[in-house]
Amino acid sequence: MLKKIKTEDAVGTRLAHDITEIRPGEFKGPAFREGHEVCDADICHLQKLGKNHLYLIDLEADEIHENQAAAILAGALAGEGVTWEDNPREGKIGLHAARDGLLQVDTAALAAFNLVEEVMCATLHSHTLVAKGALVAATRALPLVMKRAPVERAAAIATRHGGVVAVRPLRRARAGLVITGDEVFHGLIQDRFAPVLTGKIEALGSEVTAVAFAPDEEARIAAAIRGHLEAGCDLILLSGGLSVDPDDVTRKAVAEAGAREAHYGAAALPGAMFLVAYIDDVPLLGVPACGLHHRVTVLDLVLPRILAGERIGKKELAFLGHGGLCRDCPECTHPHCPFGKGT
Repeated sequence: MLKKIKTEDAVGTRLAHDITEIRPGEFKGPAFREGHEVCDADICHLQKLGKNHLYLIDLEADEIHENQAAAILAGALAGEGVTWEDNPREGKIGLHAARDGLLQVDTAALAAFNLVEEVMCATLHSHTLVAKGALVAATRALPLVMKRAPVERAAAIATRHGGVVAVRPLRRARAGLVITGDEVFHGLIQDRFAPVLTGKIEALGSEVTAVAFAPDEEARIAAAIRGHLEAGCDLILLSGGLSVDPDDVTRKAVAEAGAREAHYGAAALPGAMFLVAYIDDVPLLGVPACGLHHRVTVLDLVLPRILAGERIGKKELAFLGHGGLCRDCPECTHPHCPFGKGT
């Protein structure tokens, strides 16, 4: 229950919530924190902030203060690899990455949580790479005082899913590259794929431990794949050989090498002719020729998810379609752009 009093009569009382001050272009934050004891010197400042009345709180048994509610919500929302502090500011609590990794958001659980009246949570996009300490989500209860039931209902939704936001660490893979194509194998042109793929792999904390070159022959490509597996590679990337040309044989070679699960085609541009396959638990990623021309392709969307332990199948490749159209900007700003942000 709230009791309204005039600000000039509030000397000696303690504030029931943070009082926000906004100075355009300079500052936005709490001018006074919850629990601050109002003194004579504060009255003019409070009135300049538009606070001609303040409120005293006398909570009923079934009521909860916004700060207590925010702590309950944050604790339920935080999954593996996410941390938070019980130190609300203006009624909000931020959730932060406890480690470097890939943010994963249970979007269905998040929507169900936000359908509960008087609570909210906002997150970064799922599958965003984040550094330790990064803000990944924030939550709050909307009223200053509210009933406990909605808070408990929202928290139960999040808890039932093991939290709504998590940060998965990227494993350190031992990657093998298979560079295909007669023109490269026979030295007619210089290979440019291996440096590109190596740079992307190393940027995510993994290493390339083997590189093999193969002509456009199924048996030779399959042999290169098996050689990498025997050498202990736990991730294999293949370049080229994935277009509509009849002599592009990479898919057949992957099957000959022993893949029992293969998915060709991703709902993303550039990179529609992308291939994901598995030999046992080892992922094989076929990168089409667009990987040489475009700085960012579907590989940049899928590779972090593979390294975070996600198994990519037909469904995951299909869901890339929403947000999977690169705008091919003159100056690429990925990952700070919409590409791949719809999933």
